[in-house]
Amino acid sequence: MDYARLFRLDGKRALVIGAGSGIGQSAARALAAHGARVVCADLNDAGAQATADLIGQAGGTASAERVDIAKEDEVRRLFAAAGSGRASLDVVVTTPSINVRKPVVAYTAEDLERVLAVNLKGTFYVLREAGRRMAEQGRGSIIAFASIRAQVVEPGQSVYSATKAGTVQLVRALAAELGPKGVRVNAVAPGVVDTPLTKQITQDPAWYRAYADRCALGRWASADEMAGPIVFLASDAGSYVTGSLLFVDGGWTAIDGRFTPPL
Repeated sequence: MDYARLFRLDGKRALVIGAGSGIGQSAARALAAHGARVVCADLNDAGAQATADLIGQAGGTASAERVDIAKEDEVRRLFAAAGSGRASLDVVVTTPSINVRKPVVAYTAEDLERVLAVNLKGTFYVLREAGRRMAEQGRGSIIAFASIRAQVVEPGQSVYSATKAGTVQLVRALAAELGPKGVRVNAVAPGVVDTPLTKQITQDPAWYRAYADRCALGRWASADEMAGPIVFLASDAGSYVTGSLLFVDGGWTAIDGRFTPPL
């Protein structure tokens, strides 16, 4: 065992969906820094290209693609492009999500479909295409982003939470199905991370502080703090990890609902 190279990804090809900003951008840059050739995909094609350019400037190899994961045909096209020339596809990371914060009784059919289309259906399309490709290869690591909301909820987070719980179950099922093929499938559950998705919260100082105080570490995470877990799951360092939900939440779920009594 060459322990010094456990996290290296030299010669590997990675596809990161949501690479145009936030966690996806950090994931793409981290995988490239560990030697992977990265396809940066995003609904925002300019953002995907900007991330690819950053990787290139740092000495890595990357290309950019546009994709809307809510559209099945676009996901299929993306995987065809990422596998052009019969190149291997060793790592797939998918991060996109949207949230409509409303009480259940105020949710409309349009709100429901909008969140389901990206968070659950879109993630399913990615997992399915990645699974097909990697099963054929006989190897690979698939990493989907869930959330602490897969297990703990709050008012206004019903459908988002349901989609994240659904993502975890999709990951577990695919891990069970593809384990014999040599393919690993895992989910990451971040806590509060300062990204475009959480802009509504971070712009409100009181709301921002309240969420920080719910974590054992007493602060929000940066997108870059998700990079280490992604590299771990993508690399040989995580070679016996599959079907897992990795919490990267600053201790949120460990102390959720805590009360600090006067002692």
